[in-house]
Amino acid sequence: MNIYVGNLSWQMTDEDLRTLFEQYGSVTSAKIVKDKVSGRSKGFGFVEMPEDGEAQNALSSLYESEVLGRKIIVNEAQPKPQGGGGGGFKKRSFGGGSGGGGGYKKGGFNRGGGGGGYNRDY
Repeated sequence: MNIYVGNLSWQMTDEDLRTLFEQYGSVTSAKIVKDKVSGRSKGFGFVEMPEDGEAQNALSSLYESEVLGRKIIVNEAQPKPQGGGGGGFKKRSFGGGSGGGGGYKKGGFNRGGGGGGYNRDY
């Protein structure tokens, strides 16, 4: 079972997270999500436990418990939604719209409403 753990202390490490859950059974992986640029914790992570019974015990035991001064959130992780997805570089359209203005209202283009605005394919 994959478990979401939220509201983690910024000081908590992957090893601390693993140790916390190993009290309840075997842990396949424990990972705190970090910001790609700064490397700082985002305050949540995921723990994978192979035995569902042990994972359920960990969930019920750690529910609303306090770790390093913060009340953590634990629940079964939900799978990522398929499709859509964020990130990447997409074709953008600026301005446009209908009615009163669209685009930059004070800056210059597309003054006076309606119409195409500034549209460029990248």
